[in-house]
Amino acid sequence: MNVFELGILDFIQETFRCTFLDVFFPIVTKFGDGGIFWIAVSILFLCFKKTRRTGLMMGAALTLGVLIVNCGIKPLVARTRPYDLNPAIELLVDKLADGSFPSGHTLACFECTTVLMFRDKRFGIPALVLSILVALSRLYLYVHYPSDVLVGLLLGILFGWCGMKLVGYLLDRYDRRGWFPDASSPVSD
Repeated sequence: MNVFELGILDFIQETFRCTFLDVFFPIVTKFGDGGIFWIAVSILFLCFKKTRRTGLMMGAALTLGVLIVNCGIKPLVARTRPYDLNPAIELLVDKLADGSFPSGHTLACFECTTVLMFRDKRFGIPALVLSILVALSRLYLYVHYPSDVLVGLLLGILFGWCGMKLVGYLLDRYDRRGWFPDASSPVSD
């Protein structure tokens, strides 16, 4: 599997590597670094009554990802990064200390994008574009295998949906003061 996936990464390098993308993708990939951007967006959403529920849902999705992936799957799998198998590659970002599987950058992006797509497409569509670019950056930068990115994307969608459903259920049941309004209409959030 690694040989096939390294072939895909090599193809990306040989076909698309250029000065513009060498500058563009290291910037874009930062939107997934440690989930910091998405945590900030979640906190910002928590500050406004109309988006508070969405911010809490995003926070729940991110928390699921950290607990299940960063504390569980990544250390258990401990997959070697592609650049460690191909030392000839010129890295455009710093080497990473954790395992390759799955892509945490892609995971965080798609957790929040999933919530935003369900709750308000005005935020969801730009988030989707950004998330796709972050996922592609992980391949272009040679820090993840395609399967890492694909599994990060799928888990991100799953955790986004789970976070949304869990928070929705709890708030519909226990938010007596109405601090987190709009349980039934995602558009007006």
